[in-house]
Amino acid sequence: MEHRFSTIIEPFRIKTVEPLGMTTRDQRLVAIEKANWNVFKLHAEDVLIDLLTDSGTGAMSAAQWAAMMIGDETYACSRSFYKLEKVVRELTGIHHVIPTHQGRAAEHILFSSTCKPGDVVPSNSHFDTTRANVEFLGAEAVDLLYDGAGDPRTDMPFKGDLDVRKLGQLLADRGADVPMVLVTITNNRGGGQPVSLGNLKAVRALCDQFGVPMFLDAARFAENAWLIKMREPGQGHRSAAEISRECFGLCDGFTMSAKKDGLVNIGGLLGVNDSALAERCRTRLILTEGFPTYGGLAGRDLEALAQGLQEVLDEDYLAYRHASVRYVFDRLDQMGVPMMRPPGGHAVYIDAAAFAPQIPAWEYPGVALVNAMYIEGGVRGVEVGTLMFGRPDPDGHHDFTANLELVRLTFPRRTYTQSHMDYLIEVVGAVWKDREKLPGYRITDQRDVLRGFTAALQPIV
Repeated sequence: MEHRFSTIIEPFRIKTVEPLGMTTRDQRLVAIEKANWNVFKLHAEDVLIDLLTDSGTGAMSAAQWAAMMIGDETYACSRSFYKLEKVVRELTGIHHVIPTHQGRAAEHILFSSTCKPGDVVPSNSHFDTTRANVEFLGAEAVDLLYDGAGDPRTDMPFKGDLDVRKLGQLLADRGADVPMVLVTITNNRGGGQPVSLGNLKAVRALCDQFGVPMFLDAARFAENAWLIKMREPGQGHRSAAEISRECFGLCDGFTMSAKKDGLVNIGGLLGVNDSALAERCRTRLILTEGFPTYGGLAGRDLEALAQGLQEVLDEDYLAYRHASVRYVFDRLDQMGVPMMRPPGGHAVYIDAAAFAPQIPAWEYPGVALVNAMYIEGGVRGVEVGTLMFGRPDPDGHHDFTANLELVRLTFPRRTYTQSHMDYLIEVVGAVWKDREKLPGYRITDQRDVLRGFTAALQPIV
């Protein structure tokens, strides 16, 4: 497709529509109070534009819906599994393909098959469920970003890169305790930032030197490949599909929430090359997910995923998706809204600490911003800060805070149009004008694990 014009055109046309939850400000105030000031508890009909997550929230194509009609629901060794296996092997080169119902199931099966108490799993950044799965097993999740990559104001093309110097030191000191190195592409925790092909090669070389497997968290592999094509010298002439295959060719295995770049509403994948590890993983899978050729998914879901993994590398689609994120980022940047720079491939991340500097981290500025956007315009985002990643102080003092206080506005795939994005920009702009009035929040109830999903809060008046 030619790109001679500035208008962002969706490379698809709409055949099915779903009504949105049109509410008044007063209705939204009642809804958020009833939800204990936690947007995860809002009912879908009370949300106008839902940017909570891009996980399983996108629209499937006509070809995917058609593929579902031929799904083989045979319990064991269905035709649909072998179709998916063929697509995944062609894409990744990984031999053992193990479906799961979603990404965190793949993470749990992999880590429980490889980790033990006292182990350490280094990564560029672990997201919340990844970290929780590592720590649940008594292992330590260590983030190894380059210095400065966590600063929202710096404008580096590959802020998701894993610091190879820090990794080399860790492997030299504790290599016997490292069951794998995990690289997340793109780095969701750090602002949706991509990882360069050069960095993946450097990590691979270190893993070979110390005899440690390298795994990818590949939920957004296509978006990472597109950003490599756009930003990394010497890669612009290559297709996103070629770049993706090279990235997968550097690893020993991967986990994937297929609800992102698999373009499906449910599903995950675990891929490994080691046959003994694959058998351990399949044994664990049978305990919780089902038979290894369906992994908690219906045959129709396997068909939709096989089709989605082929569609996601379409470069007209990838160009449109990145342009949509860039459009929102640029418009908010013109207003002066502080954000993680540069924009990544799936979301805009607002720097909540800079947006509302009057609110300390232990009073959750990200929660304040998320709730204000919902009240103002029915937009649901998500806090990625001390509520999600912090830890309560056992002595009852302020929380141990996260290193970043972000609000993620995550774009579901093939779901919203440019007019929705223009409305979003207006909502954020209105909150930005009244930012000095935002209150802090306190937690009134929380769980020990992944508290952000279920915590109850109250504004501090």
